Amino acid sequence: MKKNISTLIKLSQKTKYAGMFIALLVASPLAKAQTQPNVTVGGKTFKDLNKNGKLAVWEDTRLSVDKRIEAIIKQMTNAEKVDLLIGTGMPGIEVLTGPVGDSKQGLVPGAAGGTASFDRFGIPATVVADGPAGLRIAPTRDNDSKTYYATAFPVGTALASTWNKTLLEQVGKAMGNEVKEYGVDVLLAPALNIQRNPLNGRNFEYYSEDPLISGKTAAAIVNGIQSQGVGTSIKHFAANNEETNRLTINAHVSERAMRELYLRNFEIAVKDSQPWTVMSSYNKVNGVYTSDSKDLLTQVLRNEWGFKGIVMTDWFGGFPGFESIRSGGISDVVKQMNAGNDLLMPGIPAQKKVLLEALNSGKLSQEVANVNVKRILEYIFKTPTFAQYKYTDKPNLAEHAEVTRNAATEGMVLLKNEQNALPFANKQKEVSLFGVTSYAWITGGTGSGSVNNKHTVSLLEGLTAAGYKLDKELVDLYKPHAEKEAAAEKENRKKRGILALPERLAEMKLDGAFYAKKAETSEIAFVTLGRNSGEGGDRVVDNDFNLATEEIEMLDKISKAFHAKGKKVVVILNIGGVIETASWKDKVDAILLAWQPGQEGGHSVADVVSGKVNPSGKLTMTFPVNYTDHASAKNFPGIPADNPKDVTYQEGVYVGYRYFNTFGVKPSYEFGYGKSYTDFAYSDIETSSKTFNNKLEVTVDVKNTGKVAGKEVVELYLSAPNQSIDKPKSELKAYAKTKDLKPGESQTITLTLNPKDLASYETAKSAWIAEAGNYKVSVGASSLDIRQTAEFSVPKELVVEKVQHILPEDEKFEDLKP
Repeated sequence: MKKNISTLIKLSQKTKYAGMFIALLVASPLAKAQTQPNVTVGGKTFKDLNKNGKLAVWEDTRLSVDKRIEAIIKQMTNAEKVDLLIGTGMPGIEVLTGPVGDSKQGLVPGAAGGTASFDRFGIPATVVADGPAGLRIAPTRDNDSKTYYATAFPVGTALASTWNKTLLEQVGKAMGNEVKEYGVDVLLAPALNIQRNPLNGRNFEYYSEDPLISGKTAAAIVNGIQSQGVGTSIKHFAANNEETNRLTINAHVSERAMRELYLRNFEIAVKDSQPWTVMSSYNKVNGVYTSDSKDLLTQVLRNEWGFKGIVMTDWFGGFPGFESIRSGGISDVVKQMNAGNDLLMPGIPAQKKVLLEALNSGKLSQEVANVNVKRILEYIFKTPTFAQYKYTDKPNLAEHAEVTRNAATEGMVLLKNEQNALPFANKQKEVSLFGVTSYAWITGGTGSGSVNNKHTVSLLEGLTAAGYKLDKELVDLYKPHAEKEAAAEKENRKKRGILALPERLAEMKLDGAFYAKKAETSEIAFVTLGRNSGEGGDRVVDNDFNLATEEIEMLDKISKAFHAKGKKVVVILNIGGVIETASWKDKVDAILLAWQPGQEGGHSVADVVSGKVNPSGKLTMTFPVNYTDHASAKNFPGIPADNPKDVTYQEGVYVGYRYFNTFGVKPSYEFGYGKSYTDFAYSDIETSSKTFNNKLEVTVDVKNTGKVAGKEVVELYLSAPNQSIDKPKSELKAYAKTKDLKPGESQTITLTLNPKDLASYETAKSAWIAEAGNYKVSVGASSLDIRQTAEFSVPKELVVEKVQHILPEDEKFEDLKP
C-alpha cells in the first residue's frame, strides 16, 4: 500500500476529486449493543442508560422527547457538543487525506462513519453506511468466519425506469431490512440529482433528467426504507451534477433553474417522505459551498419545505480538495454550523479544534450550536441503536434476491423490436451469445454506489438457468476471455489506486467466417454491450458514450452473417447511463436496455427475452442522436477545460426533453419511451372541470388491445401559457402505471394536478405563478407519443407560493430561451 500512496497523492492533486468511499476496507469485530440495566421509580421501570442507578431526566420516558433532550443539552460541555456535531472519522481515508487523526473502526466494519457516544448520558454511537443500490459494508471481518453479504439491487436508472411507486417501496423495504439487521441506523441513499448531462459519472445512481420522476422515485424508496425503522440520507443537495473537480467546482445557476429543476426533486422527496437526513453536496452554487449556504439549508429546506431532520455534509464537504486536507486545510466549520449543516462528516480532529475554539470564544453562538445538537439528538433518539434493537446479522437475502430480480425486470426498457424478434421462447434451437459483458456482467457502478454482494448472475447463467441451448464453442471461447479481461481490469484499477475508474473490457476478435458458421447453426444472436462508470470521475464521448470501433465491427459482422441466413440479432445494453444508439440501431432487430440490473441481472434479462415477463420500463431520460445535441454539452464539465473551476448552467430550465421537445431537436429515443410485447389504446380523456380551482383530476381509459398481458405507463404532460416568461413546450406533471392488464382488459387511470404543477418560478416576482389562460393536458405513452388531449383554463393569475430570493448570482449570464 505504501508504494501506492505517493501515486495516489499525485493523482489526487492532479484531478482534485476522489472516490473516497471506496476506502472502507478495514474490518474489526462487531460490537453489539449491550442490554442496559433498569431503574425503578414509583413502580415504573426505566432503562438506566448511563448505568448510574438513578433516573436522569433524559431517561424518563414519561416526559416528551423535547424535554429529555433539553435536559441533556443543559448539562453538555462545549467539548461534548462539538464531539456530537462532528463525525467519528472513517478508517482507510488516510490514504487520500494523509494522517488526519484518530479514525476508529466503527461498530459495523465497512460502514462510512457515525456519531459519537456519550456514556454519561447513555447516548450510543450510531452508524451510517452507503448506499443507493443497497447496503455497502465489509463482507468479511477479522477473526470472524461468518460473511456479511448484502443484496445488490438495480442501479437508480433501472429503478426509476419502472415508473412503479409500489414496486419501489418494496425495494426500499428490502434495503431497509438489511440496514436494520446489520446494525446500521441510516442508509446514505437515495441519490436523486438531476441528470443534467449524459456524461456524469454518477448518473447510474440518479433517476432522471426530470424532477417529478426523480422526487417521486426517491420518496417511494425512502418510504420503503424508513418503514423498517431506520433512516435515509437523500443526496446530494444540490446541483451536484458532475464528478469532475467535485469538491471545488462552482456551478453558476439561475434561481429559476435551481427552483424548477435542481431543488424541485428534493422538495417532492422531503414533502412526500420526510427523510431522516439530507446530505449537502460538495460543489459551490454561485460561489458558496452548499454546506455553507444558509439559503439552501435553512431558508429553502427548513423554512419553505418544513424539513425537520438533520443535514450532514458529504464526506469532507466544504474542503477545497483532498490535497488541502494534507496541507492542513479545513472547511469553514462556523459557516457550516450557521448555515444549518448540523453534522460534519466524516469528521477530523482539526475541525473539532477550530469548532471548540469558536464555541468557547463566542464566534459560534451557543444558540446555533444547541439547535444543531438538538436535531442530532432527535435523530439518535429515533435510531434502532438507541432503542437497543438486537439485530440478527441475518437479513432474508433469498427473499431480497427475488425483490431485486422483479424490480430489474420491470425496469428494463424495450427500445426496438422489429417483426417481433422478442420474445424468443424457443428452448430447442441454439442461441449464439456474443459480447464480453454477456459473460462478465455488470451489476452496478463503482464507488459508494457499489455493494459487496455474494454473487452476480451473468447473462450466460441467466439464459442457461432458463433452459436456453447456448452454442458451446462460443461459451468455451468467451468465458475464459471474459474472466481474464475482468481480472486484468480489476488488477489495473488496484494498481491505479482507490481513485481509479472502471474501464471497458476488450471484445474478442473473431473473423467473418466464424460468425457465418455460427449463423448456420444458431437460430438467434444475443449481443451484450457493456458500460461502467463510478464515483470520482465523469465519462467521455469516445469509446464510452460512443461505441468503440471494435464494438461496431463486431455488430456489423454479426448482423451481416445472421441476416444473410434470415436470423435475428438482439442487442442487450448492460449500461448505467445513456449511450449513442442512432448510428447502429438499424443494424439489429431488437434492443433491450437492461441497465445495470443488480445481482440477479442475468435472470431478469432471461425473464424478459423469454416472454415470461412483458417489458414495461420507460426511459426517464432522453437518448440523443449525438452527444452535442444536449444543450448542456457546451458547458460540461466546465472551464478551463483541462482543470475546470466553473460550470455555467446556461441552458436554464431547458434540460433533457424540455430542450429537445421545445427546440425541435430529434432524439434517438425520447423521454418516456418504451415498447411492449402488446399494444395499448387510450380513450375517453376527461377533466373534472373546465376551469382550475385548487385541483383538477384527469381520467383516461387504457385498454390492452394486444395478445399478451402487460402493464402500461401513462404519462401526463402539461403545456402552460407563456405570456410573462418563456416555458418548455410541455412538462411531465403526473404519471401512473396500470395493473397487469389481460388482453382486452381496460383500466381507468386518474391523474391529479395541483396548483404548483401549473406554476413556474418567476424570479422578478420571487414567486411560483400560474398564469391566467388556457392549459393543454397531453396524455400518452411517451413525451412524443401523445394519445389523448384536453384543455382547461385558469381564469386569473394564481400566486401559488411567495418565497424569498436565494443564491444571488456571482456571474452575469442569460439563461437560454426559445
